[in-house]
Amino acid sequence: MSIASPLTRLAATFVLALGIAVGGWQIGHGFIAGREQPRVISVKGVAEREVKADLALWALRFVATGNDLARVQQQVSADEKRVRAFLTAAGLPAATTEVQGLEVVDLLAQAYRSGPVDSRFIITETLLVRTADVHEVAEASQQLGDLVAAGVALSGQTGGPIQGPVYLYTRLNDVKPAMIQEATRNARLAAEQFATDAGSKLGGILRASQGLFQILPRDAVDGANEQAQAAKIVRVVSTIDYGLVP
Repeated sequence: MSIASPLTRLAATFVLALGIAVGGWQIGHGFIAGREQPRVISVKGVAEREVKADLALWALRFVATGNDLARVQQQVSADEKRVRAFLTAAGLPAATTEVQGLEVVDLLAQAYRSGPVDSRFIITETLLVRTADVHEVAEASQQLGDLVAAGVALSGQTGGPIQGPVYLYTRLNDVKPAMIQEATRNARLAAEQFATDAGSKLGGILRASQGLFQILPRDAVDGANEQAQAAKIVRVVSTIDYGLVP
């Protein structure tokens, strides 16, 4: 039976200690690496484009009153002819206009009426213009004074102010792909600049979120209504998270 020399035992002890030390370092390093948070940058890319409305809707509402129903009806019919003639002269074909509504009110027939009645009958008619000729509608809407001068009593809903045309943009799908590409490109440019300033390199996309497309008034003054302006701004914002590498 051989007995190990002191030198041999010392060497074995050294090897064992070295193995324990290396194993401990590896375990500790792995634990620390596992707790490190990935370096992430979140940026937004914006794309905007000016567009023109491609559809105009214009409701023209006029009213006639009186105590003789037949005469009130005649007045409404005459007013309708005047309105249609006005639109035709403005370059809007007859096919673009249709009767949207006709309302007849007999005030004496109202159960909860109180006080005297000056005009028993009220007839309200609404003509709706629907056309892609946005420019012609915009021009005609500036000449409404001609109708008033001709004796047409224009009226707004529930006695409110007269409403102008509504301008719509219906071709959003035509511009979406290019705008998404532009927003993504702008986001990457911002992220690359940030990475450069931070002394890092830009990694791959970790997460991306496309915002909603917005149609805004081009002239964003106080109280601006997008549908009242033929010129509009389409806007989209994309949010993208990139990884950063040393």
